[in-house]
Amino acid sequence: MAVPLSISRVWGVIDSRLDRIAIGVSGLCLAHCLGTTVLLAVFSAAGGLLDPRIHEVGLTLAIVFGVVALGRGIFTHGYMMPAVIGAFGLGIMAGALSLPHGQFETFWTLIGVALVALGHDLNRRATY
Repeated sequence: MAVPLSISRVWGVIDSRLDRIAIGVSGLCLAHCLGTTVLLAVFSAAGGLLDPRIHEVGLTLAIVFGVVALGRGIFTHGYMMPAVIGAFGLGIMAGALSLPHGQFETFWTLIGVALVALGHDLNRRATY
């Protein structure tokens, strides 16, 4: 006989999935940033990948996943540290948008993405 899932267990599964999706999106952002840098070094015609809308949409997705997954994690397990680390990473990513395209923008974006991914990983581990 199947045991019905409690609301907290359902939210735990959803939170874990959101964090995993957010980590995957962070990985895609990392691949995009590194890939674009390599492509620009090899092909100067790859400048279309630097369209500011790509970065704005990516940051918007990161903020949405961060607010939902990390915010829900605070209510689920009560730890603020994953959300603080993730929010700090999002702030660094937002600040990197103001920099001109190039090495510094890529560097700061990668630092921000790594911190956001760390926040989501800590959040996911705290729910177990």
